[in-house]
Amino acid sequence: QVQLVESGGGLVQAGGSLRLSCAASGFIFSINTMGWYRQAPGNQRELVGAITVAGSTNYADTVKGRFTISRDNAKNTVYLQMNNLKPEDTAVYYCHVLRDGSNSWGQGTQVTVSS
Repeated sequence: QVQLVESGGGLVQAGGSLRLSCAASGFIFSINTMGWYRQAPGNQRELVGAITVAGSTNYADTVKGRFTISRDNAKNTVYLQMNNLKPEDTAVYYCHVLRDGSNSWGQGTQVTVSS
């Protein structure tokens, strides 16, 4: 059973930083691309970025240069380092994996950026 557990969210002032973590279990973490998504109130869930098995990353234009995704296969954990946060980054952030044609999501962690 796939399980994704996010942590690290919170309240931060604009310009600050947070690091989110996603602990994965129930599948072979090291052979799957992992993604981060976010959803703000009234908005659709959107891709923040993803990291492949080889460590290649891609990011939404809105976060490029400010956010960094990394992974530690020994710990079955993927990270989202968020720097220079802006009020528009306020959202619930979700960890995601697509395996065998099925999407799995964590419960989400709230990030609130005050101006």
